[in-house]
Amino acid sequence: MNENTAALFAGNRTTLSGYAAEHFGWSVTSGVGTITLNRPERKNPLTFESYAELRDLFRQLAYATDVHVIVIYGAGGNFCSGGDVHDIIAPLVDLPMPELLMFTRMTGDLVKAMRHCPQPIIAAVDGVCAGAGAIMAMASDMRLGTARSKVAFLFTRVGLAGCDMGACAILPRIIGQGRASELLFTGRSASGDDSLAWGFYNRLCEPDDLVSAAHALANELASGPTFAHGITKKMLHQEWSMSVDEAIESEAQAQAICMATNDFGRAYRAFAAKTRPVFEGD
Repeated sequence: MNENTAALFAGNRTTLSGYAAEHFGWSVTSGVGTITLNRPERKNPLTFESYAELRDLFRQLAYATDVHVIVIYGAGGNFCSGGDVHDIIAPLVDLPMPELLMFTRMTGDLVKAMRHCPQPIIAAVDGVCAGAGAIMAMASDMRLGTARSKVAFLFTRVGLAGCDMGACAILPRIIGQGRASELLFTGRSASGDDSLAWGFYNRLCEPDDLVSAAHALANELASGPTFAHGITKKMLHQEWSMSVDEAIESEAQAQAICMATNDFGRAYRAFAAKTRPVFEGD
Protein backbone atom coordinates (compact mmCIF):
# COMPACT_ATOMS: atom_id res chain seq x y z
CA MET A 1 0.00 0.00 0.00
CA ASN A 2 1.51 3.33 -1.04
CA GLU A 3 1.48 6.44 1.15
CA ASN A 4 -1.42 8.07 -0.72
CA THR A 5 -3.60 4.99 -0.35
CA ALA A 6 -2.71 4.64 3.33
CA ALA A 7 -3.60 8.28 3.88
CA LEU A 8 -6.95 7.76 2.14
CA PHE A 9 -7.86 4.88 4.44
CA ALA A 10 -6.64 6.76 7.50
CA GLY A 11 -8.77 9.74 6.46
CA ASN A 12 -11.90 7.58 6.67
CA ARG A 13 -11.23 6.69 10.31
CA THR A 14 -12.84 8.95 12.86
CA THR A 15 -13.65 9.35 16.53
CA LEU A 16 -17.17 10.15 17.65
CA SER A 17 -16.78 10.78 21.38
CA GLY A 18 -16.88 14.51 20.67
CA TYR A 19 -19.86 14.37 18.33
CA ALA A 20 -22.54 16.88 19.36
CA ALA A 21 -25.94 15.44 18.44
CA GLU A 22 -28.73 17.93 17.78
CA HIS A 23 -31.84 15.78 17.91
CA PHE A 24 -31.06 13.12 20.53
CA GLY A 25 -28.58 12.48 23.30
CA TRP A 26 -25.17 11.01 22.47
CA SER A 27 -22.26 10.05 24.68
CA VAL A 28 -19.30 7.67 24.54
CA THR A 29 -17.79 5.98 27.61
CA SER A 30 -15.22 3.18 27.53
CA GLY A 31 -16.04 2.28 23.94
CA VAL A 32 -19.82 2.25 24.45
CA GLY A 33 -21.84 4.82 22.53
CA THR A 34 -25.22 5.70 24.04
CA ILE A 35 -28.12 7.14 22.06
CA THR A 36 -30.86 8.66 24.20
CA LEU A 37 -34.16 9.47 22.52
CA ASN A 38 -35.01 12.46 24.67
CA ARG A 39 -38.40 13.99 24.00
CA PRO A 40 -40.03 12.35 27.04
CA GLU A 41 -42.98 14.76 27.18
CA ARG A 42 -44.22 13.14 23.92
CA LYS A 43 -42.85 9.64 24.49
CA ASN A 44 -39.75 10.29 22.36
CA PRO A 45 -41.19 10.46 18.83
CA LEU A 46 -38.96 10.80 15.78
CA THR A 47 -38.97 13.80 13.46
CA PHE A 48 -37.67 14.28 9.92
CA GLU A 49 -34.51 15.73 11.46
CA SER A 50 -33.92 12.96 14.01
CA TYR A 51 -34.46 10.25 11.38
CA ALA A 52 -31.83 11.85 9.17
CA GLU A 53 -29.35 12.48 11.98
CA LEU A 54 -29.66 8.92 13.31
CA ARG A 55 -29.10 7.57 9.79
CA ASP A 56 -26.02 9.73 9.35
CA LEU A 57 -24.59 8.81 12.76
CA PHE A 58 -24.92 5.07 12.10
CA ARG A 59 -23.20 5.56 8.75
CA GLN A 60 -20.31 7.36 10.47
CA LEU A 61 -20.02 4.57 13.03
CA ALA A 62 -18.68 2.30 10.30
CA TYR A 63 -15.45 4.36 10.51
CA ALA A 64 -15.37 5.10 14.26
CA THR A 65 -12.31 3.91 16.16
CA ASP A 66 -13.56 4.79 19.64
CA VAL A 67 -17.03 3.20 19.61
CA HIS A 68 -17.37 -0.59 19.82
CA VAL A 69 -20.97 -1.14 21.01
CA ILE A 70 -24.15 0.98 20.87
CA VAL A 71 -26.94 1.26 23.45
CA ILE A 72 -30.25 2.92 22.50
CA TYR A 73 -32.89 3.84 25.04
CA GLY A 74 -35.65 6.39 25.57
CA ALA A 75 -35.88 8.98 28.32
CA GLY A 76 -38.77 9.16 30.77
CA GLY A 77 -39.90 5.53 30.89
CA ASN A 78 -40.76 5.08 27.20
CA PHE A 79 -38.61 3.93 24.29
CA CYS A 80 -40.14 5.66 21.26
CA SER A 81 -43.71 6.31 20.10
CA GLY A 82 -42.75 6.31 16.41
CA GLY A 83 -42.99 9.12 13.91
CA ASP A 84 -44.25 12.35 15.42
CA VAL A 85 -47.93 12.73 14.52
CA HIS A 86 -47.74 16.49 14.15
CA ASP A 87 -44.22 16.90 12.75
CA ILE A 88 -44.28 13.94 10.33
CA ILE A 89 -47.70 12.38 9.80
CA ALA A 90 -49.55 15.63 9.16
CA PRO A 91 -47.12 16.91 6.48
CA LEU A 92 -47.04 13.51 4.74
CA VAL A 93 -50.78 13.66 4.03
CA ASP A 94 -50.23 16.53 1.59
CA LEU A 95 -47.00 15.41 -0.11
CA PRO A 96 -46.94 14.17 -3.72
CA MET A 97 -45.81 10.61 -4.45
CA PRO A 98 -42.17 11.40 -5.38
CA GLU A 99 -41.62 13.17 -2.06
CA LEU A 100 -43.40 10.42 -0.14
CA LEU A 101 -41.01 7.92 -1.71
CA MET A 102 -38.06 10.11 -0.72
CA PHE A 103 -39.30 9.99 2.88
CA THR A 104 -39.89 6.22 2.99
CA ARG A 105 -36.50 5.56 1.45
CA MET A 106 -34.88 7.83 4.02
CA THR A 107 -36.50 5.94 6.91
CA GLY A 108 -35.44 2.64 5.36
CA ASP A 109 -31.91 3.99 5.08
CA LEU A 110 -31.84 4.29 8.88
CA VAL A 111 -32.42 0.54 9.20
CA LYS A 112 -29.81 -0.17 6.52
CA ALA A 113 -27.30 1.99 8.39
CA MET A 114 -28.05 0.18 11.66
CA ARG A 115 -27.62 -3.22 10.05
CA HIS A 116 -24.41 -2.27 8.21
CA CYS A 117 -22.57 -0.52 11.01
CA PRO A 118 -20.13 -3.06 12.51
CA GLN A 119 -20.92 -2.34 16.16
CA PRO A 120 -23.46 -4.54 17.98
CA ILE A 121 -26.54 -2.49 18.88
CA ILE A 122 -28.46 -3.11 22.13
CA ALA A 123 -31.93 -1.62 22.49
CA ALA A 124 -33.16 -1.07 26.07
CA VAL A 125 -36.94 -1.00 25.70
CA ASP A 126 -39.32 0.28 28.35
CA GLY A 127 -42.87 1.55 28.08
CA VAL A 128 -44.14 2.51 24.63
CA CYS A 129 -42.20 1.07 21.69
CA ALA A 130 -44.37 1.72 18.64
CA GLY A 131 -44.17 2.28 14.91
CA ALA A 132 -40.70 3.45 13.90
CA GLY A 133 -39.63 2.93 17.52
CA ALA A 134 -40.51 -0.75 17.23
CA ILE A 135 -38.59 -0.85 13.96
CA MET A 136 -35.47 0.61 15.61
CA ALA A 137 -35.70 -2.00 18.36
CA MET A 138 -36.21 -4.70 15.72
CA ALA A 139 -33.18 -3.49 13.73
CA SER A 140 -30.95 -3.69 16.81
CA ASP A 141 -28.90 -6.82 17.40
CA MET A 142 -30.16 -7.47 20.93
CA ARG A 143 -33.08 -6.19 22.93
CA LEU A 144 -33.60 -5.95 26.68
CA GLY A 145 -37.14 -5.14 27.79
CA THR A 146 -39.41 -4.70 30.77
CA ALA A 147 -42.63 -6.48 31.70
CA ARG A 148 -44.55 -3.21 31.34
CA SER A 149 -43.27 -2.46 27.83
CA LYS A 150 -45.61 -2.57 24.84
CA VAL A 151 -44.25 -3.24 21.35
CA ALA A 152 -46.56 -2.34 18.47
CA PHE A 153 -46.00 -2.21 14.72
CA LEU A 154 -49.08 -0.07 14.34
CA PHE A 155 -48.81 1.02 10.70
CA THR A 156 -52.11 -0.63 9.81
CA ARG A 157 -53.80 1.55 12.43
CA VAL A 158 -53.08 4.61 10.28
CA GLY A 159 -54.10 2.98 7.01
CA LEU A 160 -50.65 1.81 5.97
CA ALA A 161 -49.19 -1.62 5.20
CA GLY A 162 -47.16 -3.50 7.77
CA CYS A 163 -44.23 -3.71 5.34
CA ASP A 164 -42.40 -0.65 6.67
CA MET A 165 -38.63 -0.19 6.95
CA GLY A 166 -37.90 -3.90 6.46
CA ALA A 167 -40.41 -5.25 8.97
CA CYS A 168 -41.65 -8.05 6.70
CA ALA A 169 -38.08 -9.26 6.16
CA ILE A 170 -36.60 -8.87 9.64
CA LEU A 171 -39.43 -9.42 12.15
CA PRO A 172 -40.34 -12.97 10.98
CA ARG A 173 -36.71 -13.97 11.40
CA ILE A 174 -36.85 -12.87 15.03
CA ILE A 175 -40.26 -14.08 16.19
CA GLY A 176 -41.50 -16.36 13.38
CA GLN A 177 -43.78 -15.83 10.40
CA GLY A 178 -47.11 -16.38 12.16
CA ARG A 179 -46.42 -14.10 15.10
CA ALA A 180 -44.96 -11.42 12.85
CA SER A 181 -48.01 -11.65 10.60
CA GLU A 182 -50.33 -11.15 13.57
CA LEU A 183 -48.50 -8.05 14.78
CA LEU A 184 -48.15 -6.53 11.30
CA PHE A 185 -51.76 -7.19 10.24
CA THR A 186 -53.46 -6.17 13.48
CA GLY A 187 -51.12 -3.50 14.84
CA ARG A 188 -51.78 -4.83 18.34
CA SER A 189 -49.31 -4.40 21.18
CA ALA A 190 -47.14 -7.26 22.37
CA SER A 191 -46.59 -7.26 26.13
CA GLY A 192 -43.19 -7.65 27.70
CA ASP A 193 -43.95 -11.26 28.57
CA ASP A 194 -45.12 -12.02 25.01
CA SER A 195 -42.06 -10.31 23.53
CA LEU A 196 -39.77 -12.38 25.75
CA ALA A 197 -41.56 -15.66 25.02
CA TRP A 198 -41.50 -14.97 21.27
CA GLY A 199 -37.78 -14.19 21.23
CA PHE A 200 -38.06 -10.46 20.52
CA TYR A 201 -36.40 -9.70 23.87
CA ASN A 202 -33.26 -11.43 25.04
CA ARG A 203 -34.39 -10.92 28.62
CA LEU A 204 -36.61 -8.79 30.85
CA CYS A 205 -35.29 -6.37 33.46
CA GLU A 206 -36.83 -4.27 36.16
CA PRO A 207 -37.46 -0.74 34.80
CA ASP A 208 -34.98 0.84 37.20
CA ASP A 209 -32.29 -1.66 36.18
CA LEU A 210 -32.91 -1.69 32.42
CA VAL A 211 -30.38 0.87 31.19
CA SER A 212 -27.65 -0.29 33.57
CA ALA A 213 -28.21 -3.89 32.42
CA ALA A 214 -27.91 -2.79 28.79
CA HIS A 215 -24.68 -0.96 29.57
CA ALA A 216 -23.32 -3.97 31.49
CA LEU A 217 -23.91 -6.15 28.42
CA ALA A 218 -22.41 -3.46 26.18
CA ASN A 219 -19.30 -3.19 28.36
CA GLU A 220 -18.88 -6.95 28.25
CA LEU A 221 -18.97 -6.88 24.45
CA ALA A 222 -16.73 -3.81 24.24
CA SER A 223 -14.04 -5.63 26.26
CA GLY A 224 -14.08 -8.54 23.81
CA PRO A 225 -12.57 -8.97 20.33
CA THR A 226 -14.43 -6.08 18.73
CA PHE A 227 -13.10 -6.62 15.21
CA ALA A 228 -14.40 -10.19 15.38
CA HIS A 229 -17.75 -8.96 16.73
CA GLY A 230 -18.06 -6.83 13.60
CA ILE A 231 -17.44 -9.91 11.46
CA THR A 232 -20.10 -11.85 13.41
CA LYS A 233 -22.63 -9.07 12.78
CA LYS A 234 -21.74 -8.99 9.08
CA MET A 235 -22.19 -12.76 8.77
CA LEU A 236 -25.48 -12.78 10.68
CA HIS A 237 -26.82 -10.21 8.24
CA GLN A 238 -25.52 -11.37 4.88
CA GLU A 239 -26.08 -15.10 5.38
CA TRP A 240 -29.85 -14.55 5.21
CA SER A 241 -29.63 -14.80 1.43
CA MET A 242 -27.02 -17.59 1.21
CA SER A 243 -27.32 -21.32 0.75
CA VAL A 244 -25.80 -23.45 3.51
CA ASP A 245 -22.79 -24.25 1.34
CA GLU A 246 -22.26 -20.56 0.55
CA ALA A 247 -22.57 -19.69 4.23
CA ILE A 248 -20.02 -22.29 5.29
CA GLU A 249 -17.51 -21.04 2.72
CA SER A 250 -18.18 -17.42 3.67
CA GLU A 251 -17.62 -18.24 7.34
CA ALA A 252 -14.40 -20.09 6.50
CA GLN A 253 -13.09 -16.93 4.85
CA ALA A 254 -14.33 -14.71 7.67
CA GLN A 255 -12.75 -16.88 10.36
CA ALA A 256 -9.45 -16.96 8.49
CA ILE A 257 -9.48 -13.15 8.51
CA CYS A 258 -10.06 -13.19 12.28
CA MET A 259 -7.20 -15.66 12.75
CA ALA A 260 -4.89 -13.07 11.17
CA THR A 261 -5.71 -10.49 13.86
CA ASN A 262 -3.54 -9.66 16.85
CA ASP A 263 -6.49 -10.44 19.15
CA PHE A 264 -6.33 -14.10 18.09
CA GLY A 265 -2.67 -14.25 19.11
CA ARG A 266 -3.40 -12.43 22.36
CA ALA A 267 -6.10 -14.97 23.23
CA TYR A 268 -3.74 -17.89 22.64
CA ARG A 269 -0.89 -16.39 24.67
CA ALA A 270 -3.29 -15.58 27.52
CA PHE A 271 -4.63 -19.15 27.44
CA ALA A 272 -1.10 -20.58 27.53
CA ALA A 273 -0.22 -18.29 30.44
CA LYS A 274 -3.49 -19.09 32.23
CA THR A 275 -4.45 -15.39 32.25
CA ARG A 276 -7.41 -13.46 30.91
CA PRO A 277 -6.87 -12.01 27.42
CA VAL A 278 -6.97 -8.27 26.95
CA PHE A 279 -8.42 -7.62 23.51
CA GLU A 280 -7.59 -4.45 21.57
CA GLY A 281 -9.77 -4.85 18.49
CA ASP A 282 -6.97 -5.34 15.96
